Amino acid sequence: MRNFLSNMKKGQSGVIQEMNIDNLKRKIHLLEMGLTVGTKIKVKKIAPTGDPISIELRGYELCISKKDASKIRVI
Repeated sequence: MRNFLSNMKKGQSGVIQEMNIDNLKRKIHLLEMGLTVGTKIKVKKIAPTGDPISIELRGYELCISKKDASKIRVI
């Protein structure tokens, strides 16, 4: 079973295993913000509507869309 960032609950942690972002410009933007393979992440907050998702990585918090989170596989 594949686990994706979008399926994680508040407080759960994982390590980015793979990013399947088709839009190259969007993928580069996420990579520049530190979302790279091997990076440890922790879900800090999830909006009441489920979008966006706030994650902690590399010592800071970042909000990403659920659409982007659904393309990031974690272990």
